[in-house]
This record gives sequence, C-alpha cells and structure tokens, in this order.
Amino acid sequence: MNEDYKINFSVEGMTCAGCVRNVERALKKIEEVKYVSINLATERAFLISSKEIPFEQIERQIKNVGYKAVKKRISNDVLEEKYKKSKNNLIIASAITIPLMILMVLNMFGITIPFFHYIELVFSSIVLFYSGRKTLKGAYIAVSHGHTNMDTLVSLGGISAWITNLLAITSFDILSFGTLAAMLINLHILGRFIESKLKRNASKEIKNLLELQSNYAFVETEGNEQIEVPVDSVKKGDIIVVKKGSKIPLDGEIIYGGASINESMVTGEPVPVYKEKGEEVIGGTINENGMIKVKVEKVGEDTFLSQMIKLIEESQSAKIPIQAFADKITNYFIPIVFGLAVFSALFWYFNFENLAGYQEFLSNNLFWIKDEINVLSQSIFVFVATLVIACPCALGLAIPMALVSGSGVAAKKGLIIRNGSAIQTSKDIDTILFDKTGTITEGNPKVVYHNIKEDVFSVIASLEEYSNHPLANAVIKYSKENNLYKKIKFDNIEEITSKGISGVYNNDKYFVGKPENSENYRDILNGKNTIIEVTKNDEKLGIISIEDPIKSDAVDTIKKLKEMGLTTYILTGDNKVTAQKVAEIVGVDYYEAEMKPKDKVDIVNKLKMQGKKVCMVGDGINDAAALKAADLSLAIGTGTDLAIESADIVSIKGDIQKIVDSIDISKVTFSKIKQNLFWAFAYNLIAIPLAMSGALHPAIAEIAMIFSSINVIINSNSIKNKF
Repeated sequence: MNEDYKINFSVEGMTCAGCVRNVERALKKIEEVKYVSINLATERAFLISSKEIPFEQIERQIKNVGYKAVKKRISNDVLEEKYKKSKNNLIIASAITIPLMILMVLNMFGITIPFFHYIELVFSSIVLFYSGRKTLKGAYIAVSHGHTNMDTLVSLGGISAWITNLLAITSFDILSFGTLAAMLINLHILGRFIESKLKRNASKEIKNLLELQSNYAFVETEGNEQIEVPVDSVKKGDIIVVKKGSKIPLDGEIIYGGASINESMVTGEPVPVYKEKGEEVIGGTINENGMIKVKVEKVGEDTFLSQMIKLIEESQSAKIPIQAFADKITNYFIPIVFGLAVFSALFWYFNFENLAGYQEFLSNNLFWIKDEINVLSQSIFVFVATLVIACPCALGLAIPMALVSGSGVAAKKGLIIRNGSAIQTSKDIDTILFDKTGTITEGNPKVVYHNIKEDVFSVIASLEEYSNHPLANAVIKYSKENNLYKKIKFDNIEEITSKGISGVYNNDKYFVGKPENSENYRDILNGKNTIIEVTKNDEKLGIISIEDPIKSDAVDTIKKLKEMGLTTYILTGDNKVTAQKVAEIVGVDYYEAEMKPKDKVDIVNKLKMQGKKVCMVGDGINDAAALKAADLSLAIGTGTDLAIESADIVSIKGDIQKIVDSIDISKVTFSKIKQNLFWAFAYNLIAIPLAMSGALHPAIAEIAMIFSSINVIINSNSIKNKF
C-alpha cells in the first residue's frame, strides 16, 4: 500500500469563500488528488494525493482560475510589507473620501457647491480606480475565469454608482451617487485592513514557532574546531556545540556535558529540566546553563518544530462537516444575489409609479431617502444597495476564523487538532477508552527486578533490539546501564503482537514475552509492574519485573471526565491482575485485559453499534487501528514523536489531562462556529429584503457588511478568552 503524499502551500489573491471554492474545485480536477482543503483566514492550502504531484502542476491549476500558488510560507517581512501597503492605501482612500462625504452632505442639505459633480467625478475616480485597483483586478480575474467573488459585488456596486456621476454630468435626469462609489471602495478597503490585522494576530502561533527556529549552529569539526554554519547545512550525525543561554538548533542526543534545558515551548512548564549524556534534546529549547555537545538526529522537516508547524497548518486548513452546508450555500450565493439585485432594480423601474406612496413613507421616516428621486435613480439605488449588503465575507470567514483561533488555543496547550471534524464530533462523545502503557502510565518502563543470569540477560537484551514493544526498551536500557549488553545476531526472529518475541541463537530458541498464566505472579503484581517470562527451548529461565508508574494526573483526569458524564474504560494488552489494579487506582468504570490490537477495534465497534460515541486515547502506534475505528481519537505523543497519523487530536506533551482540555476547546470552538453562522445568515436574511425594498442606503449597507465580518472575526478570537 502506497503512502499518501501531503503538501502545504499558500494561495494568494483569494478574497471570499467563493474564491476558496473555485481553487479547491480546480485542484480536485487533478486525477491523483484525494483531498484538498483551503483556509481563507490563513490563505494556506493542504492537499493529499495518491502520489507526488509536481508543484508546477498545482501552480498551473490555480493560475487557471486566477490565483497564485506559493510553495514556501510567506515570510514575516513580506506579511508586514503587505500590511503596511494596505494601511497606506486605506489612508489615501480615507483622505479623499472623508472630505468628499462632507461636501456630499452639504450638497444634500441645499448648500450649493460649485462644480460639485465634477469634483465628485475626479476624486471618486481616484479612489475607485487607484485605491480600489486590487478590488477591481480581483473582480476582473474572477469574471474572466468564469466565476464570481466578493470583489465582483463590490466592483459592480462601485462602478454602478460611479456611472451615475457620469450620467448626471451629461445632463441625464438622475441622482449622482459618485461619492458613494468612493465610500464603497473606502469601506471595503477598511474592512480588508481590519481583517488582515486580525488574521495576522490569529496566525501568530505559527509565527512564534518559526521564530523559535535557530538560523545558525556551531558544528564541531574533526579537529575540535567550532564553525558557525547555517542550520540548513547541518547534516544528521554532525556534532553541534550549544553554549549557555543559546537555543538548541536541532533535535539530537547529548554526547557530552549536562545542562538545565528550558522546554516550556514543548511542555508548557517554566521549570527547566536537567539533561545529561544520553538524553535527547529538542530544537528550539534553550540551554540555560552549562555547555553541551549534541549529536544531531533530525534535520529539516523531521525536527520537532517542523513537525509541529506542519500539524498546526494541517489543522488550520481542516474542514468540518458543518462547513459542507455553508459551502453549498456560498456556491450559489453570489449568482443569486446578483439576480436579486437585477430583479429588484427592474421591479422598481417598472412599478415606480405604483410604489409612490411607499416611497413617500420611506422618505418621511428615513432621512437618507429622498422624495424627489426619479425612477432610474431609484432603480440604481436599490441595485447597488442589494449588491453591497449581500457580500458573503462574514459567511466565508465564519468557520475558518473559528478553526484558526481554536487550533491556536489548542497549540498553546500542547494539543494539535489534526482533523477538523473532531471539533464537531467531540461534543457528542459519551465513552472514552484508554490504552494503559504510555497513556495512563508514564510510558517510561524500568526493570525493577529479575532473576535471570547475566549471560542470559545479555542474550535476551540483544533479542529485544528486534522488538517494537515499549517494554523492550526497558530491558535494553537496563542491560546497557549494567554493562550486560552485547550485540548478538539472531536467526528466525518472530514477533507476535501482544505475545512476545522469539529468535534462534547458537541453535537455541529464546523467547521473551507474556507469561502463559499471569495468575502465577499475582503475589508480586502491584498494579504498577508487568511480568515478562524468559524461556530457552521452551524451558523457563526466569522472569523480569518492569514497572511503569501511573501518571500523577491520571486519577484527577478520570474524575473530571466522569463528572462530565463520560463512561471510562482501560483497554490493555497487559495481564488481568495488573489491569484490575490500575483500573482501581485511577477509578475507571471498566477495564479489559490481555487485548490484542484487533480486540481493541472490536470493543470500539461493539460500543458504536450500541449507539455510543467513542473516543479512543492511545500512543498512536500499537493502538493505530483502534484510533482509526473510533469516532474521535486522541494520541498521547511526546515532543520528539509527532508523526502520529492515526489520531484526530495529538497531545504533544503527553499529559493525560490534556484530554479534558481538548474536549473543552472543541466544544467552545464549535459553539463559536454556530454563533458565527447564525449571525452571518441572520444578517443576510434581514438585510437583503431591506435593501431590495429601497429602505437601505448603499453606504449603510456597506458599513453593515463590514461590521458583520468584523463581528465574526472578533467572536472567533474570543475563544482565547475562554482558556
């Protein structure tokens, strides 16, 4: 089975949900593409394909619909430059529009302004065609590629208003809305500026991670010289020197010295951890004292920070089931709104005399409605107002902005929401299943007792090198610490999942693994330890007792989950005695012991058939199948192992209590999504009929549209205040 190919990249030029839809549709036309998701708030795309696709092909597909694909993440300097240009453009537009508005108001109240229509034409043209050039370009690109977007509506409204100014100058009996064209563009630019500022703040988690990366490292040469080189040129296996107060450039193992390492960016704990020879360190953490030498083990995209950034980008690009509903509406939204605008304009044009009484009522009660307005002016007035009020910006941002904010909060707490659907699923979870080793327990097992002869221990320690089981590392580590380890080559190696491993050495078959009858060891099982047997040619040679302490926060976490109304289980491959004692200590409702991976999947499926909404919590390796089978899956990872592909949510710190946080964050985020969608839909349902009825001035419509979008962004950012 071939592995899926994944890629993250940026898409420039998108302005609304319609743009996102068109880019996604273009990418899905590539035969190998299995999944594509684009987040409007971050302008980042995430694509999964059955095989590697040349980026040139991706660029070509996106260019064909009028946008630009950028492989590398846009640097902070570029983002800052774009922000400054947006700000300057807003200043220019406002400096022209505000005085023009004042003149328009004076003219409306009967104060004669000489050559006002000419002044209006000149300055509104500057705002429309200079300050609004990106909006007009966006509209042109969309229309020329056979689709529409938010720029299309704003441009149509602005140009329609500007044309009335031309018609008024050429002696047509029509009210001039030239100033309105400048106001529409100016308010649109203001909205874009506010959006860009809030989006920049919402994406700062990734920027902060990028800033943690070191640009240079001191590499030790064969002559013990220290040469400062770019991090990109450091190779796996190189020795780097990290001095006091410096960031550790890359992931690796300490081979000399010891130091207190500030790992708050991984663990969230401000207290430094002392590490010495043989222990692993993570790039981006800080050496607070001492000098250490580190053998580089991971470089480039394999490092912890790179993996974390990748997972956050994937999570921010994710989509949730409810978005299918929103996307379906926005798919037809702009064409329908344009149709309604045309319909309302024609309706007023052909029924103007019949609506004279209604028009008089509006002019008597709404100061922005003029009673002397003629049929053509009224038709254009309604057309422009309907186009502007219905811009779907708020609808397009409702879900992406909440996901960005929610995933940002999760990242700060050491959680990566890899699958956006987890946001929607978690609120319905009623049953939670835990693996034991590495989840309920610390996952750092140690040999606490054995009665094996030293020469035999050396043999089985070498056999354990072939095993993938976490307990094998405890045997290997013990042998090395006690100078019992030696490299031995085995033949006929066979590892049986949840049973043990066997191999042949010097014509003798050795086995190390689960006892045939764990009841024989009831007296020495204390709930923290696991017994493994060692045999030679089926003759028992002795036992090894391995202890994996229960996590300090396990009891409190289980208690909180039960208070939330969740039913809790422990599923473990360990023996019944140990499983029972661990279950009693932490307080879960049920436990199942001596389980193989398939058995865990069967339990998940059985509970789902009973109508339960199941969450599986495991280490992401031995529990991969069960994690995939569950409605929601959470992997307890570590700072140096983030490649957990089976889980919806990853706890990079390994804290079991983060499960409670993940459920809380998901519930709050989904709640904000529903609020955003409600207000976005309610706004349009109320405002569009008002605009079509002639009761809304286009300028008021534009202001309302902008505040609707800002409301969605602020409401999404308020997720951070909950935690």
